[in-house]
Order: sequence, then C-alpha cells, then structure tokens
Amino acid sequence: MTQHNTDQNPEPVIDANWRDDALDLVQGYADATIGVRAGYHRTDEGEHSEAMFTTSSFVYQSAADAAAHFDGSKKGNLYARFTNPTVRAFERRLAALEQGERAVATATGMGVILVMCLAYLKAGDHLLAAKQLFGSSITLFNNYLTQYGIEVSYADISDLAAWQAEIRPNTKLLYVESPSNPLAQIADIPALASLAHQNDALLVVDSCFATPILQKPLTLGADIVIHSATKYIDGQGRVLGGALVGSHELLEAAFNVVRTAGVSLSPFNAWVLLKGLETLGLRMRAHCHNANRVATFLSQHPKVERVHFSGLSDHPNHELAKHQHDQTGADEMGNFGAIVGFEVAGGKAAAWHVIDSTRMISITNNLGDAKSTITHPATTTHFRMTPEARAAGGIRDGLIRLSVGLEDADDIISDLKRGLDSL
Repeated sequence: MTQHNTDQNPEPVIDANWRDDALDLVQGYADATIGVRAGYHRTDEGEHSEAMFTTSSFVYQSAADAAAHFDGSKKGNLYARFTNPTVRAFERRLAALEQGERAVATATGMGVILVMCLAYLKAGDHLLAAKQLFGSSITLFNNYLTQYGIEVSYADISDLAAWQAEIRPNTKLLYVESPSNPLAQIADIPALASLAHQNDALLVVDSCFATPILQKPLTLGADIVIHSATKYIDGQGRVLGGALVGSHELLEAAFNVVRTAGVSLSPFNAWVLLKGLETLGLRMRAHCHNANRVATFLSQHPKVERVHFSGLSDHPNHELAKHQHDQTGADEMGNFGAIVGFEVAGGKAAAWHVIDSTRMISITNNLGDAKSTITHPATTTHFRMTPEARAAGGIRDGLIRLSVGLEDADDIISDLKRGLDSL
C-alpha cells in the first residue's frame, strides 16, 4: 500500500513511467538528434516507434495510490485532460529543442495564446503587443481581453522607442511574433527582453515561423516561447496543436489553465507532432532554400512592388535576422524562414488575379506545409480587423502571403510567374 510522505514540502514519489527523458541531454546532442530521440521512454513492450496512448483515464494500484496522485505526494498520470504519455513525450522533446525546462501543449495555436493570457494576465493588467500580428490574435486581445478589464496597446515591431513609450506601470506582458504574420518582420528579441525585465514584465515570443531549428528565443532573453504546432512542427497540414515553452515555474501556471479549461492536445495529434519533430531540421532548411530562390525571383519581377522577406539584403531587418537565426546548414543566402509577403500594384483585384492564376500552389490560409500555400491576408486571415488596424499592421489590399513549400523551386516560380506576367 502506498504510504504518504508527511514531511513538510516533501518531494513527490515518481511513477516508474514518469522518468525525465530517454536521451541524456547532458551529453550535448545536436538538434537533429534531439528531434528524433528526445522525450520518450519505451514501455515494457519494447516498441521502437513511440506508442500512442489513446486513453482518457489511468488506473491506480489502490485507493491510497489514487489519493497520493491527486494530493501531489505521488507524481504520475491522473486524467488525459491533465497529462498523457504521448503528449508528455511531445512536450519534453519540444522543450529540449527550445532549450527550455518545460513545455505545455494545447489543442491549437490560438488555444496556446488564450492560455498565455489566462495564465499571465488579470483584470487591471496591461498587455503590450506588436502591431504586426495574426488577425485572430488581435481579435482575441481587442474583443475579449478588454471585456475582462485587461488593457491592450500596440507598438511597431521594429520601433524600440515606441515600445518604451507604451510601457505602463501595470504592463505585465510584452508579446511579439518574430517572424511576424504575414510580413515576416523580425523583432529585436534581446532588446525587448531587456525592456520587459526592466519593467518587471514577461516577454513572450511566438516563434512558429522560425521553429527551434532557426531560432531559440529563450536563449535570446525571452521568458516564454509559443508555437502553433499546426504549422511547421507538423509540416504536412494534418493536425492542430500548440505549445508554450519556458521555465518550470512559469509553465506551472500555464499547465493549471490547460488542466482546468480543457484545451488539451489529443494523444493522436501529439503522436503526429512527435513524428513531425523528427524531420523538422531537414524540412526547415529545404523550406529556406526554396524561399530564398522564390524571394529573389519576386524581388526582380517588374509587377512586384515590394517583397517582405528578411533574407533579402536590402530588407531593413536583414542583419538582425541573420544574427538571431541559426545559419547552420544554410545555403549561400542563409536561413530566414519560408514565409514571403509580396505586394502587387492594382490592389485586391491584382492580388486575386495572381492567386487565381496558380495551378499548383494551394489557395488556403494554412502555412508551414510541405505544399506551398497562398492567400490574400486582407480578405482571409486578417479580414476581421478594421481597415485602420490592417493599415497600421501593413496589411494592404495588394499584399499576398506565400508559404513556400518543398516542391521544386522552379515549379513554384513558374506558378507565380503565370499570374504576374499577365497583370
């Protein structure tokens, strides 16, 4: 029978299946190895591929054993809304890649942003975010957080003075996407981290466009990094998922929100995301190579007015991106992600013409897929924003967002050329 530890603040007994990691990270393994092997312990069945635990609940050895799990004197699985072995393996592997202490997974990318808000903000607090954000994030902040007494304001992603000017005594959280959606702008993460910490606030960085292969915000000073795992971590447009990564202390608050609110990642989706992490490094470098070629083509086309891609040498954030992004394994142009925004003259009609002229690229609002995707942000991902808010965020009617996939780069270019040449 399980005996409860009566010492003050005792260390909990740990279930045999709750070991830290199958891979000894002290050995200093590279990301490629961590992405393939970290975070999972084989069961007694001896499986080579990670097992999928499709169970809603877990069985205890006795009533006392159940009580010990619930009162915290024993650590292990309680209920799948709280924990699941497959989900835990994904969390541990992602945390290892990000060089964080802990990760907490969620059902979707927007779910993780909601968890961030619930865990780290309360009535009377102030959230300071970049103007250049995914449209649904702005809707969440403006339409819902403000209903509960949370103040929200915005600053240009690249204007540190604007961030400083917007800081208030009640500012608790700075939030930025880097690279941003859909313009792929780059935030100075160390500078924003310093500003946040000088004002007793947290810096949260959405790094889903870069992934831990290209950028590790925690090593640059951020307190928390978040991901829409739906994007590059899956990489093939199969499932939804999200995650936060940071310290044990900060992530405990996020975990308590997830276990209470139920925005939990399913074991099936966690298993798919585990498989995605295995090939993430290979895919991201291939994505970057293709994006470099496509962005160069677009920058030279006479019907393209502007290209938003930090890999171009004339981009205002080029040097910053080169500094913050890991260039290991890059081609001659470097690793700058694979989201390319470009603007054409003629507004919405011209942008729609280019999109509708494609024959291979998928017209869809998803991104980070092996398949290239294309969309018109002003009428899709950012349509719920006011015209004024879209203008402030650089979402013009002639803007097209391209997520460069893993097809042959020449085929992607030919598909875009068809519409551009006929404008």
